Order: sequence, then structure tokens, then C-alpha cells
Amino acid sequence: MNNRNLAIDIFRGLTMTLMVFVNEFWKVFNVPHWLEHFATLEDGMGLSDIVFPMFLFAMGMSVPYALERRIAKGYSTESTVRHIISRTFALLVMGAFICNQESRGMAGNRALWVFLMVVGFFLTWNQYPKDWKPARWLKTAGVLLLLVLALVYRSADGEPFQGLWWGILGQIGWMYLFCAMAYLLCHERKWIIPLLWIVLCFVNLSTVQMRDGSIWIGSNFIADLAGALQLGKCYGAIMGLGGMMLTLADWNLSGRKASQRMGIGLAAAAVLAVLGMAAHTGWIVSKNLGTLPWCLFVMAISVALYTFLRFLERKGWTGWFKPLAPAGTATLTVYMIPYLFIALWVAVNPTPAPWLTGWVGVGKCVLMAAVYICCAWGLTKAGIKLKV
Repeated sequence: MNNRNLAIDIFRGLTMTLMVFVNEFWKVFNVPHWLEHFATLEDGMGLSDIVFPMFLFAMGMSVPYALERRIAKGYSTESTVRHIISRTFALLVMGAFICNQESRGMAGNRALWVFLMVVGFFLTWNQYPKDWKPARWLKTAGVLLLLVLALVYRSADGEPFQGLWWGILGQIGWMYLFCAMAYLLCHERKWIIPLLWIVLCFVNLSTVQMRDGSIWIGSNFIADLAGALQLGKCYGAIMGLGGMMLTLADWNLSGRKASQRMGIGLAAAAVLAVLGMAAHTGWIVSKNLGTLPWCLFVMAISVALYTFLRFLERKGWTGWFKPLAPAGTATLTVYMIPYLFIALWVAVNPTPAPWLTGWVGVGKCVLMAAVYICCAWGLTKAGIKLKV
């Protein structure tokens, strides 16, 4: 359990690569619809609707490995809980900063503010060498810089820095907190995790709008509790616990042949797809609504992809992933680098080229994703890597 799972790194890396790729669509024109986000009431999903929940699924797969490593090293439960809360807090803070500069517009020099925001993130949460004395001062400088940025921030309407919603990183933070604490609490009784997943699916079905616009059950104690735990309609927790269950199943099948494990994995993906089709009779596929069919179809894709990657790992056929490796091992760094380019974009304020349309525009987005990964590789070689 303590050995690194390369298939998870590849899965996470592919997902993050796709995430920074689809995030570039706002700078180009006429992107093929199947690559974009579908509208809220449009029954279906594009590539952009898949990548974030797949990242939550990858996060869930990693949780058992991370916590078992801490347990094996002799860390106390109290220490592990503090570690979980610390990671969650970091993601919530970064999510809040990003949301403030994105959601309401900004007064003042937005380019400088965004640039300093990213610098503050790296100063505070860089993976410094152990026992390196300047690290404490650099972290302190990062915290002070972020405090100053929060104090001087004003929205386009003159409003101060606010919590707003938590954004992508904040959602990852809340789901990580839930999944990690669930794993700790169920560590000796892991069979509870699938039961909890079923309960969350029930909460989702009971609170999400059906095809005819009605709500199946509506407000109930379990749904209210889910809201209090920052789970919302539970789609993020469904994806995270789904990833945890896949890791636990992978461990339980460790003695099987590679072909048998691949067959079981693909069968599980097929079952999830069938469950998704069954739920689809009452609910549409919608990311914005967070419907269960959307969750189940994304989980089916995730299980099938991971099963295939695990097969490639056992065969030693993973050399093709090396160019994308930073996206799997320096994932947060890759996610943050585009904001440096956004700061440059805002400062220059160029007019988007009209010829960046269709597949030419998509090609430009592929190129930018490659640039971000190369930048992450260079920063990592220089000892700069976000780690929470």
C-alpha cells in the first residue's frame, strides 16, 4: 500500500492536462460543442463537463494511499487530522482568492494583484527542502503578502474581499476533508464507505430537479445535514468516495491476474453505465444541476480509464506519459501557472485573434496546455513546487 501507484499519477496527470486545456476555450472562437460545457437543462455532457469530476475521482483514489502511508509511518490520529485540516484550509484560501478576482471583476490593477496572488501562493505553500532555515521567513512573507492583497482588494462595485463560493480548489478542499475524515472514521470498517456512497446517491436523487422540473422528495434531514457539511447536492462526495472505493477494490484484487483485474474493472464500469442509464429515465445528464446520471456516467468513464492505465502500468507501457508527468506529480503547480499568463493577458489586454476559431483555436489551447506543463517542469527543477 505504501508504493506509489503510477496509474493514479497518470490518471491525475491526464485529467489536469485536460482541465488546463478546456480552461483555455474562453480565448478562442467556435469550439466544437462536444468539447464545451453543456447548458444547464441540455441533456448531455461535453468534455469540459467531465474533467473536474474526474479530478475529484482521482483525489478520492489517492486518499487511502496518503493516509495509509501516514499510519504506516506511525503518525497519530490527531496529527493526521491536523494534516487534513491544514490541506483543506490551504485549498479553501486559494479558492477564495481566485474566486474574488474572477467572479466580480476588480477595481485597480488586476494584473498586478493576480500576479502577486500567485507569488503569495508559492511563497506560502512551496515544497521547501526540509530543515532549510529561510523557508520559515519565505512562508511568513507569503502569508503577509496574501493578507495585504485581501485587505486592499476591491471589486468593480467597491466591495471588499469576501468568501463568495469556494471555486474549483475550494470544492476540492471540502471534498478532500469529507473523504479523508470518512476514511479515518471507517478505517477499521471499510465496508461502511460503499453504504455511505449509496446514502449520498439517495440525497442527490432526492434534492436534484427531475426531468419534469419537480423534486422527488425535497428537503429532508439527511439532505440538510449534507448542506451543513458543505456537500451541497453531494455530487463531489459521490465522485470522491467512488475513487476511494476503486482503490479499496484494487487492493482487494491485488492477487488476481492482470487480465482478470482488467475484466472486473471493465465490468464495474459497465455496471455504472447501466445504473446511469436507469437514473437517466428520471433525471437528465447535467453538470450544472449535478444530476446522478452525470455522476454515474463520469464514474464509468473514470473506472474504465483507470483500469486500462493500470493494465498499461503492469505491462510497463507507460513511457508515453513522461512528457505529461508534471501534471501528475506537480498537479497544483500546473493548475496555478495559467494565472500568471492571465495576469500578463490582463496587463497587455490584447484583442483575441479572429482566426483562432474552430480546430485552429483548439490547437492553440493544446499548445498552451503544453506550455503550462513545461513551465511546471522548469519550476520543479528549480525547486519550486506547490504542495499542500
